[in-house]
Amino acid sequence: MATIVEKFFDSKDALTAELSATLEQSLVDGIEASGRAVLMVSGGSSPAPAYKHLSNLALDWAKIDVAMVDERWVDAEHDKSNEAFIKSTLLQNHGADANFITMKNSAATAQQGSAECEAAYQQLKRPFDVTILGMGPDGHTASLFPHAKGLEYGLTTSDLVCAINAIESDVTGSITERMTLTLAAIAQSKVVKLLISGEEKLAVYKTAKAGGDVNDMPLRAVLNHPSINIEVYWAP
Repeated sequence: MATIVEKFFDSKDALTAELSATLEQSLVDGIEASGRAVLMVSGGSSPAPAYKHLSNLALDWAKIDVAMVDERWVDAEHDKSNEAFIKSTLLQNHGADANFITMKNSAATAQQGSAECEAAYQQLKRPFDVTILGMGPDGHTASLFPHAKGLEYGLTTSDLVCAINAIESDVTGSITERMTLTLAAIAQSKVVKLLISGEEKLAVYKTAKAGGDVNDMPLRAVLNHPSINIEVYWAP
């Protein structure tokens, strides 16, 4: 079982304030300890306010590597691109000086682009200082989707990234081809911050935490991993 600390907040504003402060401290500590800090970022509405707050801080951004947790295999200009989201929230103001590592490259498919992406991620300092994860109503995290093509590989390989082809659903939408951090990569983070909002997702999280088949709810693989340090942030 992972080491899990649950932080429940009365409001999203309170969650954002705590998340912002702890992310700032982790980045400062990472730079002080080894000369660089690595922040793994996810898309989604929950971390957006914290990203915007961080972007305005006068950190030593030239020593901070920002890398994607997962990405749809679409161009950066696409409205569903996580890269575009990160560029519009975190990589603004002072944050624009960070070193950004994207997942999407010029390969025709995620599978064909995985070696180039892996090579880029292997250059990052490890352990990563912070990895930010979300969770879907189907129990996926990063782009580790239930019963997806590539899921078993993503949960068992020692590689840092892998290609995923999810089963199309209301959760995935029509873009099912993704690149994602593997379980092994998530485990190579000093802390994982899992962001959850609303009663529905809280119930999903509790179901995942209670145990069961990781193929049905891949978040279980993260929650069950013996060396992962997870902080769960929840707000209504």
